Amino acid sequence: MNRRSSPLHSVTWLLWAVAAAVSLQLAPNPLYVTVVLAAVVLVFETHRVASRTSRAFGLLLGVAVAFSLLRVGLIVATTHTGGSAIVSLPHLTLPRLLGGFEVGGAVEWGVLWTAAAEGFVVIGVMAIFGAFNSVASHHELLQAMPRAFHEPGLIVTVALAFVPSTVAAVQTVREADRARTGGRVVRRGRAVRLVIPVLETGLERAVSLAESMDSRGFGRGRPTAAQRISGWLGLLSLLALSGAMVALVGRADATATLLALAGVAALVGAVVLAPIGNATSRYRPRPLTRTDALVLLASAIAPVGLGLCAVAGDHTLRWAVDAHLTLPRLHPLPTLSLLALAAPAAVPRPVDAPTGIGSAGIAPADAGLPETGLTGAQALAGRTRSAASA
Repeated sequence: MNRRSSPLHSVTWLLWAVAAAVSLQLAPNPLYVTVVLAAVVLVFETHRVASRTSRAFGLLLGVAVAFSLLRVGLIVATTHTGGSAIVSLPHLTLPRLLGGFEVGGAVEWGVLWTAAAEGFVVIGVMAIFGAFNSVASHHELLQAMPRAFHEPGLIVTVALAFVPSTVAAVQTVREADRARTGGRVVRRGRAVRLVIPVLETGLERAVSLAESMDSRGFGRGRPTAAQRISGWLGLLSLLALSGAMVALVGRADATATLLALAGVAALVGAVVLAPIGNATSRYRPRPLTRTDALVLLASAIAPVGLGLCAVAGDHTLRWAVDAHLTLPRLHPLPTLSLLALAAPAAVPRPVDAPTGIGSAGIAPADAGLPETGLTGAQALAGRTRSAASA
């Protein structure tokens, strides 16, 4: 998939995703979460590229829904506030060693709706992550990071690319399995024929990444004195910020403030000293354009507008379930602020000729595979055949 065809910079996509996630935390009202979800789906459908990696969006949404349902079930089975009950289930009390709370019993309306609303926020956050992962270029985002965060950024980039690459590998193995059987679905041994080629593909990808990093001399340069100091400052910053969090829990506000200021100062020093003596090579970096600036400005409207509404005392941002089960309400100002998150959908995506990939943005069958004289479909069909024989 040619992510360079996106009209927006990856930094713009990252800040847009952060603005959407912050908006969900500021306004967890289910109606406002629905508005954010609609904006995210609109942006995803506008800027996604026709490739197998875009299917990770649906996978992440499915995982989020399953997790939310499991969470709702656990909460309604273990939380009892004395409100109106839907049904009464058999109950048991756990031993005091395991907490001594009751599992089962009355399933209450208030607990159910509160848990469902909180689970809906989780679905919204996962949708934002899936949309960002489908439209942004991880490589471009890594290039834009400061030198101090290059190594952690590389780890995060590989982790972000894990889900879509695994989805693409599973789809490719399925197509190869159907090609081997002439389109006939053979259920016997299907799990083995699927798991082993996917694992082999993942190992090949990891080895290729390691060889590529080794050939580029990744991590071979000796750190300079400034970089050593930067590392110690980073460790000091981590310890200071952790101490500030502990001090906040202990209600020591003065100590927490001093530790937080010290941690931020150490972090700034680490960022300033890290690039000295070892600059990161960047090939043809793409600068932020005026369109990126306008999208960033529009995306900032959502959290800023919600923050102003919260300061003004807008009670519709959060839905509190009461005894009368009052339904959530919308207010025009927060709704208009959240609609600004759909600004990337107004930016047209240019239709250009991808480089090194097939039509419609789908990689050819032999892309990314070692030169063995076989096409990608033949190689994967051979893997599935060997897995079936095993």
